[in-house]
Order: sequence, then C-alpha cells, then structure tokens
Amino acid sequence: MTDTKFPKRYLIVLLTFICTSVCYIERVGFSIAYTVAADAAGVNQSSKGMILSTFYYGYALSQVPGGWVAQLIGGRRVLLMSFVLWSMTCALVPLDPSRATILVIARLLVGVAQGFIFPSIHTVLAQWVPPHERSRSVSLTTSGMYLGAAAGMLLLPTLVKFKGPQSVFLAEAALGASWSLLWFKFSSEPSRMDQQKASAVGFGKSLLPTSKSKENIKALHKAKVENGGESAVQPMEIPWKNIVTSLPVWAIVVNNFTFHYALYVLMNWLPTYFEQGLQLSLQDMGSSKMLPYLNMFIFSNIGGVVADHLITRRILSVTKTRKLLNTVGFVVAALALMALPLFRTSTGAIFCSSVSLGLLALGRAGFAVNHLDIAPRYAGIVMGVSNTAGTLAGIVGVGLTGWILEKAKASDTNLSTPESWKQVFYIPGYLCMFSSIIFLLFSTGERTFN
Repeated sequence: MTDTKFPKRYLIVLLTFICTSVCYIERVGFSIAYTVAADAAGVNQSSKGMILSTFYYGYALSQVPGGWVAQLIGGRRVLLMSFVLWSMTCALVPLDPSRATILVIARLLVGVAQGFIFPSIHTVLAQWVPPHERSRSVSLTTSGMYLGAAAGMLLLPTLVKFKGPQSVFLAEAALGASWSLLWFKFSSEPSRMDQQKASAVGFGKSLLPTSKSKENIKALHKAKVENGGESAVQPMEIPWKNIVTSLPVWAIVVNNFTFHYALYVLMNWLPTYFEQGLQLSLQDMGSSKMLPYLNMFIFSNIGGVVADHLITRRILSVTKTRKLLNTVGFVVAALALMALPLFRTSTGAIFCSSVSLGLLALGRAGFAVNHLDIAPRYAGIVMGVSNTAGTLAGIVGVGLTGWILEKAKASDTNLSTPESWKQVFYIPGYLCMFSSIIFLLFSTGERTFN
C-alpha cells in the first residue's frame, strides 16, 4: 500500500474516511436507540431534546483544545486516544431513560472525546495532502460522516427492533475498537518527502497564493538575521489575535454554524418527524430513510472533485471556486428546507431532506476546505475554532427544536400538522441564506496565515 501505485497519503485519507463514518454511526445510533427507549418510557419532547443535545456540550468544550493538542503532540496520537475513550464509554453505559444523570455524563464524555477528532483529522491531512488534492481529500474524509449516517439509518432500526436499544451501544463500541486497531497498525507520521509534497513548494504556491503583510515580512527578515543570514524555519506561536479578528475565519465560522445547525436538527429530529409528524414507522420505511445521508455522501465527493478540477485547470481561482460551491449549496438547501414541512408523504419528505442535506454537503467544498487554504499550518486550530461554532449550533438547534415541538404539542395536542414543524425547518433555511451572503462577502482562498 505504500508503493508508488498506492501512496501512503491515500491510505491515511481512507482511514480518516472510515473514522468519520464510525463517528456518525455512533451519533445517529444514539438518536435512534434513545428515541425508541424514551418514547417507550413516556419521556416528553423537551427532555428528549436536553439528552440529545448533551453530547454537543462536551463536543464544544474540546474543539479548540483538540486542535491545540493535535498541534502539540500530533493528530495521529490524539485520534487514537479519542476513539478508545468514546468506544469504552459506549460499551460500559446502560441505555436507561430513567437514569438521566448517567446518560448525561456518558454523552458529555463521548462529546468531549469526539471533539478532538475533527481538529486532529485536519492536522493530519495538512501534513499529508498536497494543495491540489485537498478539496477531494477533505470531501472524501468528511463524506464518511454521511455514509456512516446513511448506514446507521438503514441498519440500526432493525437492530433495535430485534435486539433492543442497548445493542446499538455495543455495536458502536465494537466498531470504534476495530477502527482503533486499524489506525494503530497502519497510520504513521509523514516522511520528510511526504511533508514536502504536502507543502507543495512552487506548485502549491501557484494554487494557494500567499498574502504577506508587512508584519510577516519583518518577522521573516528578523528570523533570517538572527540565524546568521540563513533562512530557517522557526517554531512560531499560534497567532490567536489574527485568527480571532480575521474576517475569512469568521466567514468559515458562520457557515460551519449554519451547516451543523441544519445537519444536527435533521439528524436528531428526522426520526421523530417521520414517526410523529408523518405517522410513519422507521422500520417500515426500508432503505428510503437512508437516502438523505447517502445523498450527502455523493454530493460531498462531487463537490471535492469539481473544486479540484476548477482549481487545477485554472478555470477559476481558489477564492471563486470556494464561493461558487458554497453559494449554490447553501441557497438550494435553504429552499428545500423551507419546502420540507409542506410535503405530507414519505416520498416528498425524503426528497426535500435529501436535496437539503445533499446540497449542504456540496457546500462543504467551499467553507469546510477553506481552513487549509487560508491557514495550512494552523488548520487544526482554525478547524477547532470553526467546529466549536458548529457544535454550539448542535446545542442551540437540537435543544430549541425540542422546545418548539413541546410548545406545539401543548397547543395542537399532537405533532402531525405541518404548522407544528414549520419553525423547525424554516430557521435553518433562513440561516443558510444569511450564511451564503457572509461567505460571498468575506471569504478568500488565499493563504492569510504564514
């Protein structure tokens, strides 16, 4: 696998793809298993929203520390430790809705552990992947989330039906342990040659032009003088002030928030929408319930391939490519989200949710790869900051949706009317419109941190 026919960086990308797949099987799995157990125990929608959103509190806490630790000791080690922690938690915790305190602690631990994963992945990819392969590599890696969610939606309801909700936890723990063994055996730190390819001196510069400020030039000159006139790479502190005040970073942050608001609301509440909003059984829906996430997998990889094609063939600049794909994805997704509650059949609901999630995944070829464009050296850190916003979207969106539905249920006595769900889907629709404008105005494909 390490010869010229299959470079080691491809193996690393494949393993990170499997990594994200397993993570999202776990997230979808908990939503499905807990929904069944909670409904059987008579838990109300507001309490369900609280438990479902607990994961994101832990996830938010560890995003920036995850990027910092990955920068410090290497993303490879952090990924392994994170997987071992959340897998052990799933294996040991009982799924009992009446023991809410234990579930809250467990979901916090799983959230903290998984919060280290995506900043670490971006640190690893920044070390291994050259600029002309970044769009499709990041898109393939992140598309694992959607394939995992699709697999979870397809298989886990049947597992719950025949083996009970607790079996989902054990299956997730086994998957996590299996990936940990694969990563331990096959992953490694990049060689000097691989690091040089990832830096892509010359070719990479033409793809990712550098915007050097006067301060950067002075710093480089000072480093050269202090080293006796010879240029040398010096360890640099993380430029927190520049990151926090950077408009391109904020453009990524806003779009990450919106993407995850829509994704987490649909991921956590689609099972409830199908069963209570449309009076459908997940088990009886067959393979159709996995289509929204399968669509995300397909469009995420389409976005990556299209972006790399536009960039490497010099059809569009990096900046224009990111803005084009982000805008198309988010605007179309907004329209589909707002149309979703108007359809009262399984076919219409599956179609709208598939279009909205698929086009959001296409948009990831805009904002989600942009970390590596503007700050390849600090990709893990910027990803941590950005993903913290995305995690806050999970806390706000999942919890707020539970409150909206509980209020609707109190007034309408059931959740089968379109009016009960309009606010649920209109909010992420409006956010998508707003975020696409922010990205058009403030994003860039040029390197802004050296």
